Amino acid sequence: MTRLKSRFLVDLLIRRAEAAGGFATVVAKGDDNSGIILVECSDRGEPGPLLERRFSPAGRYIWEPVGPDDPKDGESRANYQERRRKADPDLWIVELNIADAPQLVAEWAALT
Repeated sequence: MTRLKSRFLVDLLIRRAEAAGGFATVVAKGDDNSGIILVECSDRGEPGPLLERRFSPAGRYIWEPVGPDDPKDGESRANYQERRRKADPDLWIVELNIADAPQLVAEWAALT
């Protein structure tokens, strides 16, 4: 299985969000080739889940909700992202603001 580069995947997500009328931006740039991707979902400014792309034991990538249980707890959310970034400086953090952001991530993930 060919592994797509993280930079390519992030660019693709940004283009898909914009094409669907949403907004996406890179909050923290990670490793172009193999950085883990964390997506900060929101809908019209209302915070949603944090989703992280991880390699599963089954040998494929999956998207899992991570971070604090309450997405509206901005301080806990920011602290979680800061801890993840310190633990993994290759981590990409992408802010995605669009209706049903998790669904867009799922559709994008199916392409990859």
